[in-house]
Amino acid sequence: MENNQYDLLAVLDYIEPAELSYQDWINVGMALNYEGYDVSVWEEWSRRDPGRYHAGECARKWRTFSGSSAPVKGGTLVQMARDQGWTPPADLGIPLGWDDAIASEGVVVDSNWIEGKEVEEPGRWDPVKDLTLYLETLFDSTENVGYVTQSFEKDGKYMPTKGNWDRTAGQLIEELARCGGDIGRVLGDYNPEVGAWIRFNPLDGNGIRNENVTDFRYALVESDSMELERQNAIIRELELPVACLVHSGKKSLHAIVRVDAADYSEYRKRVDYLYEICEKNGLQIDKQNRNPSRLSRMPGVMRDGRKQFLVDTNIGKPDWNAWQEWIEGINDDLPDPEPLEAVWDHLPDLAPALIGGVLRQGHKMLIAGPSKAGKSFLQIELAIAIAEGRKWLSWDCAQGRVLYVNLELDRASCLHRFRDVYEALGYPAGHLGNIDIWNLRGRSVPMDKLAPKLIRRAAKKDYIAVIIDPIYKVLTGDENSADQMALFCNQFDKVCTELGTAVIYCHHHSKGAQGGKRSMDRASGSGVFARDPDALLDLIELETTEALRKQEENGAVCRACKQYLDAHFKWEEELSQDDLCSSVRMLEYCREHLDRWQMAALERILAEEKEQVAAMTAWRIEGTLREFPKFPPVNVWFRYPVHTLDESGALGDIQPEAELPPWKKGAENNKKNAKDRKTERKRALEEALENSNFGEEPSVAEVAEYLGVSKRTVRDRINEHGGYEIEDGFVRKRQG
Repeated sequence: MENNQYDLLAVLDYIEPAELSYQDWINVGMALNYEGYDVSVWEEWSRRDPGRYHAGECARKWRTFSGSSAPVKGGTLVQMARDQGWTPPADLGIPLGWDDAIASEGVVVDSNWIEGKEVEEPGRWDPVKDLTLYLETLFDSTENVGYVTQSFEKDGKYMPTKGNWDRTAGQLIEELARCGGDIGRVLGDYNPEVGAWIRFNPLDGNGIRNENVTDFRYALVESDSMELERQNAIIRELELPVACLVHSGKKSLHAIVRVDAADYSEYRKRVDYLYEICEKNGLQIDKQNRNPSRLSRMPGVMRDGRKQFLVDTNIGKPDWNAWQEWIEGINDDLPDPEPLEAVWDHLPDLAPALIGGVLRQGHKMLIAGPSKAGKSFLQIELAIAIAEGRKWLSWDCAQGRVLYVNLELDRASCLHRFRDVYEALGYPAGHLGNIDIWNLRGRSVPMDKLAPKLIRRAAKKDYIAVIIDPIYKVLTGDENSADQMALFCNQFDKVCTELGTAVIYCHHHSKGAQGGKRSMDRASGSGVFARDPDALLDLIELETTEALRKQEENGAVCRACKQYLDAHFKWEEELSQDDLCSSVRMLEYCREHLDRWQMAALERILAEEKEQVAAMTAWRIEGTLREFPKFPPVNVWFRYPVHTLDESGALGDIQPEAELPPWKKGAENNKKNAKDRKTERKRALEEALENSNFGEEPSVAEVAEYLGVSKRTVRDRINEHGGYEIEDGFVRKRQG
């Protein structure tokens, strides 16, 4: 055996046979053979893919491997593991393996002083309510749920069968609501001596293996070798981001912990981290529960005379990212806390407000809304308000220089849009020198690369605001991954800190109805987007009535008539205040006093006004603020190309889209299903091909660098897409 840089057995642990082609599977065997391992290693590893594994096949192939003029070596295994997300131990500075330590110190609980926390069995127990709440908390209504009610006896122990996986959470919840308390009518009768099981991650409806998991959302933490009360205390002291805590009906608690991994590779790393932290803090983990398709105990059933019940939901930190940051902050080299008494009489000055009552200078703001909301126009309106020192909607703005980073529009369109907004607002262009526009369409790079370039160009410009529109053009990583989005948002912090400027950016809503969600839960992707900025302004559309549009049309006609009359007559004493608010009376007056040429001109103006009113959309802006009190919702009309306040208050009584029914709630902010992720990969690939080489045909390496993935992954995505091909190492659009 050669002296390898890495332990190939540890490396092999990070390669999933189910994710390899047949040739790659053969190459694993050839590499192990060349490096001097026994065929039993290949055999045991291959068993992890029951769909491909055939007894005796490894031994037959093994005998044909010797004597090759171009042998496959151990480095091939290292590269395969890298492609599936493994990070070499040299890069981490610590040994890595399925059972190796990854976490930092991370000791939170002093096991010598921890006191047990009693787990109270419910007196008046509603099994259907337990199971329904469990399903609502963990699953989206459209996701398939795996569960098992049948068991068989083996060596004196009852084992679960494969069970069912063909029904969605929504279907199960609806049927449970009608079952009259008999769970067996919905799931099938179970053996009350054995209990029942359920899988905590959603499935694709085609099976129960790891590859059938559609979202690697949760992991199971279970310990059956220590007192129940002690388990409960440590889980809570560790502030694990537990979605559901279930009593197994015997001697353990099952904690369904949020890990929110983007894929299986990230899931493995996060479970490693989770288990290591639990072990360091005295929670003795059953490490056989690592698999994302693992069964857990189902709440709402009996087991040998005891209840399998739901102990608690949504305890600990709100998500994986918040929990990991907290853990890693326990042992750090940050400065010591300062006593408040020492600074009480000379507190530092607060940063002045950039947007009165909303945002301070040097802070971050996110504007979130659907595609029809005119978010880009709203940001241009804000840039102009800051440059001119005017109001933005209902808020006063500080005056100063603004950098508008344009990533989406071509240069001419962007410049014309600024002029259009200036004219629609009716502002004289008195301080155009306060607005700089950085046109980067077709030249945008990921935010981690853009940030230092932006800082270098803006260092001496004294900007008080940098507006980036839109951020999807510079996203780094998966927007549904909390830790990747935390790193992405950190780039905005760098810009704020280095330049002393506010950073303002916008993001789109997730799919589906938004009216039943809190404003901070509407933005697409990870909750980091909503929780990272100092101010979040969220737009949601309001459905207007015909009567309301008639009212707006009446106002528009009155204003247009008044403006036309102002330009041609002295008329103020002839019309009352009531007349000025009546389109009928205003038109009558105009027809009496204008000649037919003037009236024809006015009619053309009124036709345009009515057309614009018909195209108007109504919006409500809600805020989540860190530095200021929450403001009442602001209702606006978007009348292309600007937003205007609803001065009449007519929009105040309109409610957004109706809330979802209860059975569709529970996991509304969960990540996209497999089909959505495939669409997202396709879009990301097309964007990378457009931007990774400034519009020219990029190489595979350039696309891989842009996406932050391996070249092999790029090849797989190109094959999946079907519209492109690789020729001489470059990616080209497929002809025909």
